[in-house]
Amino acid sequence: MRPTRLLVIVASLASLSSVALAQDAPQPRVIYKERTEIDFEGVEVAGELVKPQGALLLDRKRASFNPLIKLRLDFNTEMSQSVDEVK
Repeated sequence: MRPTRLLVIVASLASLSSVALAQDAPQPRVIYKERTEIDFEGVEVAGELVKPQGALLLDRKRASFNPLIKLRLDFNTEMSQSVDEVK
C-alpha cells in the first residue's frame, strides 16, 4: 500500500467518526400521586436484637488531651500593677 493511499483512508475514517451525533432522547415525565397512604395493619415484623459484646464497651477509656487553657489560681501580679497605675 502506498503511504498516500493509507493517509487518505485514515483521514476519511477520522472525518466519518466525527460526524456521528447522538439524538436527544425525550425525558420521561414523572407524575406523583397527591397523597400516599401506607397501611401497616397487616405487617408483622419478627427479628432478633443484635448487640455488641460487653467486652468492647468495658475496655473503652476516655481520651486524655493536653489542656489548652491554663487555669490560674491568682491574679496577684495584675492586681499590684493596677494599683500602681491608679496612683
